[in-house]
Amino acid sequence: MSKVITPEEVAQHNTESSIWIIVHDKVFDVTNFLNEHPGGKKVLLKVAGTDATKQFDNFHNLSILEKYTHLQIGVVGSVQEEASNEAASGDGPYGDLVPFGDPYWYQDFYSPYYNDSHRRVRAATRKFVEAEIMPYAFEWDEAKKIPQELFIKAGKAGILPGVCGAPWATKYTDVTPIGGVKPEEFDHFHEFIISDELARCGSGGVLWGLTGGLGIGLPPILKFGSEELKRRVAPGCLNGTKNICLAITEPYAGSDVANLKTEAKLSDDGQYYIVNGEKKWITNGVFADYFTVAVRTGGPGMGGVSLLLIERDMPGVKTRQMACSGVWASGTSYITFEDVKVPKSNLIGKENGGFKCIMHNFNHERMGIAIQATRFARVCYEEAMKYAHKRKTFGKKLIEHDVIRNKLAHMARKIEATHAWMESLIYQTSNMSGTEAMTRLGGPIALLKAQSTQTFEYCAREAAQIFGGLAYSRGGQGEKVERLYREVRAYAIPGGSEEIMLDLGIRQSLKVAQFYGAKL
Repeated sequence: MSKVITPEEVAQHNTESSIWIIVHDKVFDVTNFLNEHPGGKKVLLKVAGTDATKQFDNFHNLSILEKYTHLQIGVVGSVQEEASNEAASGDGPYGDLVPFGDPYWYQDFYSPYYNDSHRRVRAATRKFVEAEIMPYAFEWDEAKKIPQELFIKAGKAGILPGVCGAPWATKYTDVTPIGGVKPEEFDHFHEFIISDELARCGSGGVLWGLTGGLGIGLPPILKFGSEELKRRVAPGCLNGTKNICLAITEPYAGSDVANLKTEAKLSDDGQYYIVNGEKKWITNGVFADYFTVAVRTGGPGMGGVSLLLIERDMPGVKTRQMACSGVWASGTSYITFEDVKVPKSNLIGKENGGFKCIMHNFNHERMGIAIQATRFARVCYEEAMKYAHKRKTFGKKLIEHDVIRNKLAHMARKIEATHAWMESLIYQTSNMSGTEAMTRLGGPIALLKAQSTQTFEYCAREAAQIFGGLAYSRGGQGEKVERLYREVRAYAIPGGSEEIMLDLGIRQSLKVAQFYGAKL
């Protein structure tokens, strides 16, 4: 229990030698923080011994307090847990209850998709994100890296295995799913919730750094790799002690995967592949221990593509960090392979059968992008909504201006439409076989990917307009919006550009419809 301190006692500590303040009913001793305060010590001295919540909210996000818990010495009165943070297994509204700030089922709307196990995953993942990620997202993004301890914490918490999809990889990890879910109960909606809640951190760089490479680099091995390869690679990646990435995109081929040029030729003794080529814009490549690499082992086109596992310590592997507009903490890299000698046993799937493995992976990758982009759109909306209730212009709060409400309304309708489509397609994934899902859902998921990234772009722009100048400077109240606005292109292009997705979505859907007898 925190020590209870009265406002009168706080008021007595109002000098430079001893200064206490109250922020959101928490009492902080900021005496030793005076000279470290970014705004200078006089800002703190002006509110010495008082409730500084209003002043704090004018310049900071509430989550920043998590970085300074060591300065908290007590609470005012008897602070009770907010009713919105229900018990991990309880029903009822959840979260801040900002209209459209969370999916409908968080606000106790009826849904056919979720049960008590999903509520537990939601509560546990949110607690992890708010304690372990949110307070440090800006710092890590600016540093362009995240600490290895975070991977290990996320592994132990049952988060990392969760982003690799259902079923749970029980054979390769002793960790159970976050929220106390039984491994055999883990489904696609549990993964959806984990990814969605992680995205509340408002940093594509931190999110991709933690789960980006893992979520797309390991599934091909789990699905198509040999048992020896799975047991050698998967455990370390799932517990956070090792990192993996997917290396497909090249300077010569992005969405046009069938025309990649990185070459893998068998050695004279037939025991090794000798790999030469370059990969570009590879998420996690800077710090990855393993690379799931698309290579050309045969003739031109999709029929000559294979997947190989290349390891960091193999001679001839070189990576360098790329300077990009956004997702700074994700380790985006340029990779060169120069006469890399890769054992034939590191082949994933069949030789010249890699394109099929890649296609199996694309639905999962694109759905992951859609989940993240849609939550980022929500983050932009929620930040803007909260700011509109604080900021005053022309004598009234922003939310009282109809032009601002109009912006928020358009943001909300786009987000909710996208989210509903996403839930519907995840439900199909949960009930179709892997082959059926790959065939029938490829088109709709491609269209969803484009829908989600265009919604994200719209919301990032409108939120930036609502924040004004605060969304133009890094850090502070507009931190998340400024960062996410820079990261829009990182979602609109990777995993298949919007233009490719829109065309593929119609072409693929037409093929499936004709197979089922559409009268066209």
